Amino acid sequence: MTDTPARLLNLLSLLQTPREWPGSELAERLDVSPRTIRRDIDRLRDLGYPVEASRGSVGGYRLVAGAAMPPLLLDDEEAVAIAVGLRAGAGHAIEGVDEASVRALAKLEQVLPSRLRHRVSTLQNATMPLTRGDGSTIDPHTLTVIAAAVTGRERLRFAYRAGDGAETRRQVEGYRLVSTGWRWYLVAYDLGREAWRTFRVDRVSEPFATGARFTPRELPTGDAAAFLSSSIQRRTPELAVEVSFAAPADFVSARLPAAFGPLEPTGEHSCRLRAVLTDSLEWVALRLALLDCEFTAHEPPQLVEFLSDLGARLTRAATLSEPGAGKE
Repeated sequence: MTDTPARLLNLLSLLQTPREWPGSELAERLDVSPRTIRRDIDRLRDLGYPVEASRGSVGGYRLVAGAAMPPLLLDDEEAVAIAVGLRAGAGHAIEGVDEASVRALAKLEQVLPSRLRHRVSTLQNATMPLTRGDGSTIDPHTLTVIAAAVTGRERLRFAYRAGDGAETRRQVEGYRLVSTGWRWYLVAYDLGREAWRTFRVDRVSEPFATGARFTPRELPTGDAAAFLSSSIQRRTPELAVEVSFAAPADFVSARLPAAFGPLEPTGEHSCRLRAVLTDSLEWVALRLALLDCEFTAHEPPQLVEFLSDLGARLTRAATLSEPGAGKE
């Protein structure tokens, strides 16, 4: 690569991943000599980028937090605004905030000065977002640690709580983070079980990058999203849902997760949903109950029964909460 500005940008992009890069590996990646890499590192330092070098046979270069944000990236206010926004989106798995955003957050927090980290944490702790109601919120720090381990091809240790409440310790080789729109999953090779597994990130705690590098294994399906989809389908029975709504299709679709699929307009102020879902019956019922419109559930029978029971319980709860209720 003979174009110096382009090479410097590529070098900076590599250094922004949270790992240490041997000079020989950087030279191989950019197709230049180790001497050119050393000169380019000096150019980045002259521009204000805090590149740290370690000596020895396993030494290398990495970008570290400096006394100020590196130039030509973001000013303080922009850095804080972006970090808070990414943390909020990542922590609650908002639709459209995908793995690329988590990688961006990991890179940004890698170089944030301590004073800005404090401001981000203060703003985050002082706010309470309106969530989807399923309780699957995630510590953004957990996501960034996992994302850094995946990007740096570094083995990861963490505590994991299964759906039945069983607690285990895992050591994995992370392959990809995948967002379904309301939950995050880690697709990884579990070293203890010698098999590919998917882990709900909201059930992960105490993540720790071990520092041990690995060569990525070949995923059986070749695609992390496809592997996750098949894994979820194996564990969750399919639910064939049919529901009619007394509201326009665009109104309803804006208030349902994308996984529910497209709606069929049946009139100017009505539409119908026919979909096969892999979510739990309770979750589907909750999402429908939170819609701000009238609807009728047709299929499956267990959904109709659950909604009927839920409605009766809510009615009783509202009746008992009325002033004077239960008094003679």
